[in-house]
Amino acid sequence: MTTATAPVADSIPDHVPAALVHDFDLYNVPVDDGDYHAALKRLHDTGVPDIFWTPRNGGHWVATRGEDIYHIFKDADHFSSRNLVVPRHRNAPFPLAPIMMDPPEQAKYRSLFAPALSPKAVAPLGEGARALAIELIEGFYARGECEFVSEFAQHLPIGIFMRMVDVPASDRDQLLHWADQQVRPTSEHEREQSFHSLFGYAAQKVKERRANPGTDLISQLTRAQVDGAPITDEALAPMIFLLLVGGLDTVASAMGFAARFLATSPAHRRELIEHPERIPNAVEELLRRFPVVNQGRMVVGDMEYKGVAMRAGDQIIMPTTLHGLDDRQFDDPLRVDFSRPTPIHSTFGNGVHRCPGSLLARTELRIFLEEWLKRIPDFQIKPGATPAVRAGVNATIYSLPLVWEVK
Repeated sequence: MTTATAPVADSIPDHVPAALVHDFDLYNVPVDDGDYHAALKRLHDTGVPDIFWTPRNGGHWVATRGEDIYHIFKDADHFSSRNLVVPRHRNAPFPLAPIMMDPPEQAKYRSLFAPALSPKAVAPLGEGARALAIELIEGFYARGECEFVSEFAQHLPIGIFMRMVDVPASDRDQLLHWADQQVRPTSEHEREQSFHSLFGYAAQKVKERRANPGTDLISQLTRAQVDGAPITDEALAPMIFLLLVGGLDTVASAMGFAARFLATSPAHRRELIEHPERIPNAVEELLRRFPVVNQGRMVVGDMEYKGVAMRAGDQIIMPTTLHGLDDRQFDDPLRVDFSRPTPIHSTFGNGVHRCPGSLLARTELRIFLEEWLKRIPDFQIKPGATPAVRAGVNATIYSLPLVWEVK
């Protein structure tokens, strides 16, 4: 788990009533049996306010219900993206375009990613993902076991992403290490060092593509323009930094939680094997049940939201898990039901900042289910092993030993 930030008295401001204070540390969530999401679900227990203030991590609001999480993500007028994480000093010292920008500036930079993540562009990436998935599975199948995270989840989506940005496979482990330290640091020194290392790597790639452009996404961005002018290196390097952090962590983490669930539920595996046409809906249901992102916003001005007095500069965190697990939004939300009508959830955020890579993520998860279940229909967590979970800006399973019978 990420190192806790102890609560302090002055992190409860005067405008926060005692009835709305609840001690919760986003980075240290007590998890049983690897089910991080069920652990977060405890914030829906009786007595916990729908929106509460925690004195941890510098003090901030937490929205726990789907209706509010969905609304706050979409309301850029009142909830700014200038600060996304807690404590406040963990935010980048300059805006990471487009995710730390508000409209209308945000749209100018977000649109630059659209061609690379369009359905037309994702189709061939999906073909590459399928070939890589088959290669990975066939590489360890005969052993009857694998460590899913390091041998599959950190290869499939990350391998496709690294091809998109054309960075060498030999850099994978170092980049993964830096990205992990950004979203789940164990100390401030570690976070700062990884920030400088990853930012330096991004800046170097910008210089390389300026000098020798190709067809990759970084090269495309070096040729892009905003407001009729080329993007400067100073503006582009933060974009590449953000691209690296997002591309190296989120889908791999989501895939780990999906695999953990399937390893514990033979009935769900059998359903998808007998009814492969349900796999696309299964992807949506797994995304609803097992989100990984805990993202924040900053209150723009003094306001009241549903009777809660908020002040300019307050930060509010939206654990996306709590939208998908809200019993006010979904019947029996902890149950995974592949026949559930396609849900509206906040797994990819909502509004102008909805994740532009959501189509690619869905494609990679679908291919994982299709190709894995064809080859390894019955598998389980290795006896005696416990999935290792770490909380952070993104939650992740960083160890998931799986075993199966080789036939």
